[in-house]
Amino acid sequence: MAGNDLGSLLGGLLGGTGGASQGGSGSGNILGALLSALGGGQSGGSGGGSNPLGGLLDMLTKSGLTEQKDSWVGTGQNQSVTGAQIQQALPDDTLQKVAEQAGVTPEQAASDLARTLPQAVDRLTPQGQVPQAASLEELVRQQSL
Repeated sequence: MAGNDLGSLLGGLLGGTGGASQGGSGSGNILGALLSALGGGQSGGSGGGSNPLGGLLDMLTKSGLTEQKDSWVGTGQNQSVTGAQIQQALPDDTLQKVAEQAGVTPEQAASDLARTLPQAVDRLTPQGQVPQAASLEELVRQQSL
């Protein structure tokens, strides 16, 4: 499945943190589940030219997390977010899908995302800008991660 492939790519991106020893509920899996739920698991989703990372960053901006998001994309120190902030930023149905795919509660999914998103976004935006890509898989491969 695309979500599993995406989880593997993102697990490699994050150096395997939270790893495979937990029955697949590692950081790559939770990020893969999120971006798959946002339409990033498949290329050819809605709207040409946009990628799931850009959509996620837009959601964070609209929910008042602009400063944190900008710190992850930029080249300085990454600011942290809380699980509660992630729960507010994501639509309930998206968080529910992520939790189901990752095999955790929505609260745990939000907490895991709060812990892993800053590093993942930072690594996916090495020049301080969101690269253009048709899918997250393409984005990760473009960054040679």
